[in-house]
Amino acid sequence: MLITVSGPPGSGKSTTAADLAEAFDLDHVSGGDIFRSLAEERGYTPLEFNKLAEEDDQIDRDLDRRLREIAIERDDLVLESRLAGWLAGDHADFRLWLDAPLAVRAERIADREDRENDQAQHDTRAREHSEAKRYEAYYGIDIADLSIYDISINTARWAPDAVLEMLVAAIEEYDPDADEGKQAVTGVDYDF
Repeated sequence: MLITVSGPPGSGKSTTAADLAEAFDLDHVSGGDIFRSLAEERGYTPLEFNKLAEEDDQIDRDLDRRLREIAIERDDLVLESRLAGWLAGDHADFRLWLDAPLAVRAERIADREDRENDQAQHDTRAREHSEAKRYEAYYGIDIADLSIYDISINTARWAPDAVLEMLVAAIEEYDPDADEGKQAVTGVDYDF
């Protein structure tokens, strides 16, 4: 089974994806971990690396190509990234979108990265704007279009355990033969 977990920074993607991987005995691949690792290897913060990616589209394209290849090659994993649902396309059995209000997400990021909340909110807003522009320019993806996702959850309303419980129940009830209403995303032209 290939499950994708997407959403903006601080929405709970990493926690939820790791918990889902454990619940279903699947591997977990995180686009955010790969991106942060690439940034650190090159001596940048994630925000600085995002800014660099605005000028050097190869950064995004390399990461996205790697994630797309993983999605195509594997069917035993939870793939987590902002674009995971789009990149996996019809290879995904289940596409999830997690979200929360910006203030909640910024507070989570500030706690995780030991930063000031106001700065985390400013940086998160700037990062989201930057990424949305790039997704549209590179792939014609409107990241605000949630129609490809099977479920969208506001993670500010429930504790992580409750989010996991809801998703596990939904995935266990998933009927792959009922995919008639699922929007195909294979028509998106990914020019990596």
